[in-house]
Amino acid sequence: MLSKRIIPCLDVDQGRVVKGKHFQNLQDAGDPIALAKYYDDQGADELVFLDITASVDKRGILMDLVSRTAEQLFIPFTVGGGISDVQTISELLCAGADKVSINTAAVYNPDLIKHASDRFGSQCIVVAMDVKKIVHPIQQASIHPEFALSQDSVWEVYTHGGRKRTGLDAQKWGLYMQRQGAGEVLLTSMDQDGTRSGYDLALYQAFSKMLQIPVISSGGAGSLQDIVEVLSHCEAALLASVLHFKTFSIGQIKQACLTQGIAMRPF
Repeated sequence: MLSKRIIPCLDVDQGRVVKGKHFQNLQDAGDPIALAKYYDDQGADELVFLDITASVDKRGILMDLVSRTAEQLFIPFTVGGGISDVQTISELLCAGADKVSINTAAVYNPDLIKHASDRFGSQCIVVAMDVKKIVHPIQQASIHPEFALSQDSVWEVYTHGGRKRTGLDAQKWGLYMQRQGAGEVLLTSMDQDGTRSGYDLALYQAFSKMLQIPVISSGGAGSLQDIVEVLSHCEAALLASVLHFKTFSIGQIKQACLTQGIAMRPF
């Protein structure tokens, strides 16, 4: 049985880790470099660093901060935010990232996923998807009409840090990203993000059954049982609030999972 992964997420805004609810009302959660070292020491399996305003601000990622954070880590390190070309991916990998997470640019230039996967290997390429349950009336997709919402759609893809609807069916888009060469999908439920009220298990169950690549769950963890339940469907859980505000430690999470028969890496 493959071990499941616990992955702290550093949502970074203006050089500080922040966390909100439904992608809004952000609170300061600490220094990214200090938190990176702390989570590495605590037994995290990987770490994700997301520059959450890079796409909205139409700027590049904070490369120096990425480099200084990477220096503190001995675990795999994924970086995302404002990545829109192969050159930036190369620079991030040289700065210490092991993987890159691509969201908005994957929607507007899906060939980037294919080119990046061909050049660096699919194991380096994570496609991040921010999705929300369908809001009616259905919005028509202005791009990629072959993946547009239909009456059977359940979740819609959003871009620009959850600010912009696309009219794209999340399940159709996930399958397309897999075909383009994504190595993993980081799937965030905007409805559950920061609520600590539990995961949208139907979302993760549907994607895990549909895709052959690993699915990383994000959005909604409030109890140890929530995390145990979502890891019965997904390969990894991305966690922010419950770790940053010390609701649980990584050790407590892994012990709860082990107790219920979920394989975990040593901690």
